[in-house]
Amino acid sequence: MDLVKQLEQEIMEAMKAKDSLRLATLRGVKGAMKMQNIDFKKEINDELLIDVISKEIKTRKESIEEFEKGSRQDLIAKTEQEIEILKKYLPKQLSEDELNLLIEGVFQEVAPTGIKDMGKIMGKITPLVKGKADMGIVSNMIREKLNEN
Repeated sequence: MDLVKQLEQEIMEAMKAKDSLRLATLRGVKGAMKMQNIDFKKEINDELLIDVISKEIKTRKESIEEFEKGSRQDLIAKTEQEIEILKKYLPKQLSEDELNLLIEGVFQEVAPTGIKDMGKIMGKITPLVKGKADMGIVSNMIREKLNEN
């Protein structure tokens, strides 16, 4: 079953189960996908769903940082639950070793000479890891490797 159909089905299941947190989270994703469809004429498909979910998770992680500053444990717990609901739709996440192998391969292909080549490296690696790894972590790993050279 494709992810978009799975999302629709889980929205229905959440409505029947009266699971308000899951329902609100999934409806938010569906709404964000429709906005992308309307605003940017993007086709609603699994790729768009993964993009939207990745952005939603990133936003929630940023929110958790703010909630920690305000000592709002209630909001932190709720947001972490939302992240767990969303993670179910992402492909299997790459391990640190797998990421290192991919980064190493891109480095051999691009042969960077310094931090100025960061854009070239990111351009090559993004399609390989999109939805499978936190791009912030990937970026940090690449920066560290560039600084080693």
